[in-house]
Amino acid sequence: MRLDTPAGRVTAYPHYDDAGRVTHVSFDNVPSYIYTLDQMVDVHGFGRVRYDIAFGGAFYAYVSAEDVGVSLTPDAFHTLIDLGRRIKQAVMAAGIPQHPLEPDLSLLYGVIFVGRAHDPTNHSREVCVFADGEVDRSPTGTGVSGRAALHYAKGEIGLNEPFVVESILGTPFTGEVVEATTFGPYAAVVPRVSGTAYIVGRSEWVIDPRDPLAEGFLLR
Repeated sequence: MRLDTPAGRVTAYPHYDDAGRVTHVSFDNVPSYIYTLDQMVDVHGFGRVRYDIAFGGAFYAYVSAEDVGVSLTPDAFHTLIDLGRRIKQAVMAAGIPQHPLEPDLSLLYGVIFVGRAHDPTNHSREVCVFADGEVDRSPTGTGVSGRAALHYAKGEIGLNEPFVVESILGTPFTGEVVEATTFGPYAAVVPRVSGTAYIVGRSEWVIDPRDPLAEGFLLR
């Protein structure tokens, strides 16, 4: 399935077991890249914070949870939101990241705290605080894509070397780099993110032939 998103075209596809049931789904994301590394910012009421910014469909500031002393667990929910919002405000005040092609994507969408995995077989855990203090219950597909760009550029992973990232709930996504490429002036990668979800509902759209707006409308 090919999906046109605000960041570009994404290709998703299922994986099946021997009985023909879908076990998990992957998507190959838009080119992802590092915007800036090892930046420091003064965060109101907290102090100096080190961060990287990467784009994986949206711009995120990546912060070490250990450096700022937060736990990536549900009981730290309110602390993560509070600190994530303050870091986001400080980073934006220092300079909003600029997308080379799409002005609408020139914004910092959120802050991702990265720390140690709780399951030792996994690579790491991350919590994404996005928009105005929302917390993603998953590891965040665009966030893992940005992580893939960071790890690849730092020589921590190579092509087709998967890494498993836990969410605040412990649910995992697998990320990997499937292609090295360029995007505008940036060295970039094509990340692949894999995970599992379940159908929880179904909806249906219909067209009444008497509807004068059956074919839709467009106002510019």
